[in-house]
Order: sequence, then structure tokens, then C-alpha cells
Amino acid sequence: MLKELPSLSTILSAYASISAMAMLIRTILNEMLPERMTNYIFSMIYDFTSAYFSSDFTFIIEDRWHAGDNQLFRAAEIYFPTIIGPSSDSLLVGFDKSSDPTAPPKPSIPVDCRFKDDFDGMRLEWTLSSIEPKKYFPYINRTAQEILNKSDGLSIYTYDQECSMWEPTAFKHPSTFETLAMEPQLKEFIMKDLVSFMEREEFFENVGRAWKRGYLFYGPPGTGKSSLVAAIANYMRSNVYDLQFQGVRNDYDLSRILTSTTNRSILLIEDIDCITTASHDRTKVIEKCEVEEDEDENKRLLNFIDGLWLSCGNERIIIITTNHKVKLDPALLRPGRMDVHIYMGYCSPAGFRKLAASYLGIKDDKLFGCIDDMIKSIEATPAEVAQQLMISDEPKVALQGLIEFLNSKKKGIEEAAVEEETKFNAFWV
Repeated sequence: MLKELPSLSTILSAYASISAMAMLIRTILNEMLPERMTNYIFSMIYDFTSAYFSSDFTFIIEDRWHAGDNQLFRAAEIYFPTIIGPSSDSLLVGFDKSSDPTAPPKPSIPVDCRFKDDFDGMRLEWTLSSIEPKKYFPYINRTAQEILNKSDGLSIYTYDQECSMWEPTAFKHPSTFETLAMEPQLKEFIMKDLVSFMEREEFFENVGRAWKRGYLFYGPPGTGKSSLVAAIANYMRSNVYDLQFQGVRNDYDLSRILTSTTNRSILLIEDIDCITTASHDRTKVIEKCEVEEDEDENKRLLNFIDGLWLSCGNERIIIITTNHKVKLDPALLRPGRMDVHIYMGYCSPAGFRKLAASYLGIKDDKLFGCIDDMIKSIEATPAEVAQQLMISDEPKVALQGLIEFLNSKKKGIEEAAVEEETKFNAFWV
């Protein structure tokens, strides 16, 4: 049988031939194919052969799991120090303040320490790795934020109770701080407050507060509250979650709604004075069951504003709008819930000039002085003024139409005042 085996010289000759052939193939590949293609081919060959001939498998246990502590990692921290043996070249030891200093120190696993464990006939080799992305991950976050800031893909979400999920719709509202018919000082204040909020993550963490900011926009209908919300969303490059609060049935619904929103977003509740009668006149006599239902809804609303569930996210802006601030529960208005109160009033001369520049493309006209004086004495909302300026593309026609509208409004106010005085006098007679 030994005679049938090839001789040593034959084996060496065959090995030399195979090696020469392999070197030739490698040279041809290097000469004819690009380096990236060559590396790809060799990596595919390595992956193919290792999958069939290697019995190694890697388990990775991270310290975090689904936004919480990984309990398997905590168990490994307790178990692995008990099996470190001669195969390990280092050991981490120490004790905490509550330990007896005369007792033996407690062992732990140092970073990059390799140790082995045997289980059910298998040999396992473990390594503790510590990743401290001091530069790379912050770079990823900054770059991602820059991409979001440059993108046009904002969304406004509404909550679908049946599917228990937020449904997105493309948010393309054109409103910006530049186009808002507001006092320049007020716009400047809001923008500075938003920037200050965005840059104070470390401050909120140090003082132990959730990184959120509450804004209350109040004033008559048509004064631009919704347009201001859109301007903030565009300025912050934040998605808007439009919550129809009357559809929240219980606390479980509320927690599910809040935890399914994203960081750096706006939570919006519009016309909050229409949501619950408990926020209105508390002296009003209503049925007991209605009182209990309204009080539950009011309590749920307060929990929504500053409850523990809201602290699960970061960089949240809560915006509430109302036409009647005086009807709201004072507990809702305190700092910590609604931090900034913005009154959206009737159109001012500065607001009119901004609307004229936006709608008519003019910055001055001989009729501006007359209109400025009329707007100071006549209450007209920015929506009403804008509606009149849209009547014609011809500036003089549009401005004259606005003057006629303001005169008509003034006449109506005077007639209403006379009628009210007549009723009052008739009552006393």
C-alpha cells in the first residue's frame, strides 16, 4: 500500500506547479482587472470558503436594547468575572464606597480583555469592547441634520385611531417669518427664542428638565396663528404632529401617541378652547357625568403638556392655539407647560405694509398714510386685509378697495354702538 503513495519529489513538484499557476492567475488578475474588482473577487472567494469550512460564530451583546438597558449585558457583567482564569492576561479590580476596604477587591473585566468559557463541549472566546465615538457619531448627527435642513421633505401627521399610527402628508405650507404680517420686534423675539431653545440641550439636562418648549398663540380668528405655526416648522425644519385631542380616549392612547412621535418635532393642538368645557366656565351648572368626563379630559390634557411620557423625546415644541385665552384653565397656562404666550392681534400698520409688499409688490404709496391711520382705529385682521389686497393686481384698485372695506367696517361698528345705546336707554325707560 505504501508503494502506491506518490514520492516526496512528486508531491513537491505538484505543489510547485499549483503555486506557479496560482501566482500566474493572480498576476493576470492584477494586470487585467481594476484593484477594486480584484479585491471584490478575493473577498467573495474568502466568504464562500469560510462559510463552509469555518465553525466560528460571533455573538454580540450590546449594553442597550430597544432604547433601554440590555439585561443580558448586565447578566454577562456579573457572570464573566467569575470565569476569568489563567488564559486572561489582565483583570480589573476595585470596590465601591459601601464595600469593606479590608475585604478582597471585586473583580471585573477590563476593556479589550480576552477570556474563554467552556459550555456543553463548546469553547467560547469573549472580548469586552468599548466604543467611544467622540468624533464620528457627532459628525454623523451634524451631517444628517444639515441634510434635513436642506431637504424639502417636511410632513404633517394626523393620528389614525383605527390603525393606531400617525399618517403623514407632505407639508408644503409657504409661510415663513419673512412673509408673516407681524410686528418685526415680535418676529425677532420668537426666532431668537427658538434658536436659544435648540442650542440649550446641555442646559436642560443639567437642570433636570425635559428638553421641550411650550408656546401659546392666542387672539381673534384670522390673525395668523396657523401661519405662524407653519413659519416655525419651516424655520426649524421640523415635522408637525397635528393632534386632535378630542380623539384621545384614555391615558393609554395618550402614551402611545406621544411615544410614536419623533424627536425635533412640533406637537400642535389647535383651538384648544373648543376641546373641553372643563377649561371654560367652571361655575356653569352641568350634569354630574359631564363634569366627570370633562375633568378627566382636562387632566389628560395637562398630562399631555408636562407628563412623564412627554420626556421620552428630545427637542419637542408644543404649540397650542386658542381664540379665547381667558376661557382656559390657569393650570394649563403656567410656566413649564406654556412657557411663551404670544398674542396674535389685529393688523397693524407694519403688518399692512408687509402684506402690501407680499401681495402687491409695493413698499410705499400715497394711500399708505390714510390706510395706516384707519388701521390704528379700526380692528381688522390680517386675513381680512389680505383678502382685500387680493381683489386686484393693480395696486391702486386694491388699496382703494381696502379703504372702502375699512370705511364700511367702521360704519358697521358705529351703527352697532348706536343700536346698543338705544337698547340700553329703552331698558332704563
